[in-house]
Amino acid sequence: MANTTFSGTVRAETGLKVVSKASATGAYTDKFTVSCAGAVCASSTLAAAGATSLATTARMTVGTGISAVTAAIVKHSVITVGNIIETTIALDLTGLSSSAAADIIGKEATANCHYGQITAANNGTILSGYLQCLETPTTGEPDIDVYTATVATGTEDAAITALVETAVLNTAVDWTGILAPKGFTTVPPANGYLYLVGSGGGTDGVYDAGKFILKFYGYDA
Repeated sequence: MANTTFSGTVRAETGLKVVSKASATGAYTDKFTVSCAGAVCASSTLAAAGATSLATTARMTVGTGISAVTAAIVKHSVITVGNIIETTIALDLTGLSSSAAADIIGKEATANCHYGQITAANNGTILSGYLQCLETPTTGEPDIDVYTATVATGTEDAAITALVETAVLNTAVDWTGILAPKGFTTVPPANGYLYLVGSGGGTDGVYDAGKFILKFYGYDA
């Protein structure tokens, strides 16, 4: 059959397939399929010309002690390419509060101030990761560390050490401007909830700026 061009939307209720046909046997081999549920599977190289978007299911949920602050942006992306699972968390601290050194950052005096849970099922077995500053955090504590804890209930203005916690990154310096990423000093354990924690001088205040990228690299074990 020759090439066919459609000017409108092509619909198929049970999915679509691109196949090859063996000239000797007439047998068909699936090369590219799209199921009715939207799952895509390619058995050979898949190339895309021009600008391309890749959809991701945001398989992490931020705690209500962060999401309750409208200005505090948190966006998750979890993408698997081959056996590598890349997790990205883009965040803005605006409207969140910091207090004494080693206290959890979040909505003032509010529980569940975590940025999501790291699990092997969603994020893979974590190999490493980093935190990068994209905008200087101001009017709150600028020396910010990364921790995980075994529970989701951590409260702003409460010490992270009151939980069963792991220090993933001890920054030991104020974040200013766009800085090179600081790699994690400890691999976050599976099933931990992510927290940002004030350090340094322990500034008590509400952030009016501060943008970061949290990145995790995992693998499918």
